[in-house]
Amino acid sequence: MYYHKLGEIPHKRHIQFRQKDGSLYKEELVSSLGFSGIYSNLYHVTEPTRIKSIGAVEPFGSKLIEDYGLRQTHLNTSKIGITGKDYLSGRKVLLKNSDVAIALCNPEDRVMDYYYKNAEGDEVIFIHEGSGELHSQFGKIKVDKGDYVVIPRTVIYKFKWNDGPLKLLVIESKSPIETPRRYRNELGQLEEHSPYCERDIRPPSELIKEDKKGEYLIKIKKHEQLHTYKYDHSPCDIVGWDGFLWPYAFSINDFEPITGRIHQPPPAHQTFQAHGFVICSFVPRLFDYHPLSIPAPYNHSNIDSDEVLYYAEGDFMSRKGIDRGSFTLHPGGLPHGPHPGTVEKSIGAKETHELAVMVDTFKPLFLTEAALEYVDKNYPMSWKE
Repeated sequence: MYYHKLGEIPHKRHIQFRQKDGSLYKEELVSSLGFSGIYSNLYHVTEPTRIKSIGAVEPFGSKLIEDYGLRQTHLNTSKIGITGKDYLSGRKVLLKNSDVAIALCNPEDRVMDYYYKNAEGDEVIFIHEGSGELHSQFGKIKVDKGDYVVIPRTVIYKFKWNDGPLKLLVIESKSPIETPRRYRNELGQLEEHSPYCERDIRPPSELIKEDKKGEYLIKIKKHEQLHTYKYDHSPCDIVGWDGFLWPYAFSINDFEPITGRIHQPPPAHQTFQAHGFVICSFVPRLFDYHPLSIPAPYNHSNIDSDEVLYYAEGDFMSRKGIDRGSFTLHPGGLPHGPHPGTVEKSIGAKETHELAVMVDTFKPLFLTEAALEYVDKNYPMSWKE
């Protein structure tokens, strides 16, 4: 990520920076990879280490199905309703391995009367339906339908949702979420051939400055458990910060598709990278323009990866019987490709209006117990004429 700053900061790091009453602001370094990765320096009114009380530990994990077998899978989650009471209990994890967890979240209660910190994973929240604001110690970000909201681990945050439908795709990563390496120059700037650039990335734009005393609840995820901490001051008592580590939003609608004379492979749609998986965006685009081109994708065998597609909007031209809001999982070890009839049907088509999020993993994915009720048992045989 690039350098950004908000509010008041001193001329140098780690020097005296005093409040109006003469007391020091409390500096906090939020760093990744020890002291070798990206970081930011934040300046608090109150010590971030000052705790009021620690509550009980709650389990916050999911049980994997390890004997599911090798099969193409359709999870028909198109009509899924409320997934839980609130933003955390409403996370229904459906697919998971040691690198990534993929969940849907349609909470009943929109109000977050607590802050949340994921201390063991970066998060990408894709807003399929909904709008509102992300509030964190880094400030406010307005978010809307179609946004990827990228939240690095240890960021303390909550959402303030507007009225209306709310449907979230939650991708949790054990490693940092980054822009694709091949789109960056040696200084980290997104290059001219990148399908998006820094202008499309929306950083925090306004500090929150909650400096009143009270009771502030923070739920922290660590070791697949929730740990409850109470403070007498807000985590958003920040007067200023600067650095490279901060949450941001990026709209899938600002992803500029890469097209060509013949069909482009999935890496052309890559949007983010992490250790062990990538995230790709399929967006409305013109089809291939070779006179003999076949717009539908070719059959292919995943040797090294499992492929997950979340179907967001439109009519996905290579699939039949997949509704908006559903998943397909095409595991490594089996070939997959367009459904019968879709190849011929695609010839001559000029464009597509589909919208989908793809997660390709390099370790096998497992279904969770929560996913079993959505399995379409007929899907593995759906390539029959």
